[in-house]
Amino acid sequence: MRLLIMGPQGVGKGTQAALLSKHYGIPAISTGDIFRYNLKNQTPLGKEAQAYIDKGELVPDELTNKIVKDRLAMDDAKNGWILDGYPRNASQVAALDAMLAELGTPLDAVVALTADHDVLMERMMKRAQIEGRSDDNPETIAKRLDVYAKETAPLLDTYKSRGVLHEFDGSGDIDAIQATIVAELGE
Repeated sequence: MRLLIMGPQGVGKGTQAALLSKHYGIPAISTGDIFRYNLKNQTPLGKEAQAYIDKGELVPDELTNKIVKDRLAMDDAKNGWILDGYPRNASQVAALDAMLAELGTPLDAVVALTADHDVLMERMMKRAQIEGRSDDNPETIAKRLDVYAKETAPLLDTYKSRGVLHEFDGSGDIDAIQATIVAELGE
């Protein structure tokens, strides 16, 4: 099973990715985790990314694509994966399509989680208090939700037109959401 999990921040993507990973026996791959791994281990890709980060710049799509491709080609991902946090824009969709074609691994489904704006704001503020995350303040949260709405949410139409999009309300009980996803996807 090869899945993308998409949705705005605070909707529960990481939580559902972990549960689905356990259910299907495939790795949940967060782009944030991939970046942290490459940076921490000073891999060639990590060193390249660090150069942008040190200048206060975003890591360009081309490098992000290389890092994702490298991760999807690892042995533990041979039988499937859940990708969280990628793709974030149309050019990354095209890059992922090319990667999957080259690896001979088609995408099985896209799981899109949704929730009301107020629910997302409340969850992320609570997370900020629990985890002490300085990047989770009302202004930053609102900006990230706006960026998602403008850049990433439109990608759902692409996957819908391909017949692989499955949308779920992410605001309910965690286990019930997971059960609904598994029931719809099968296996």
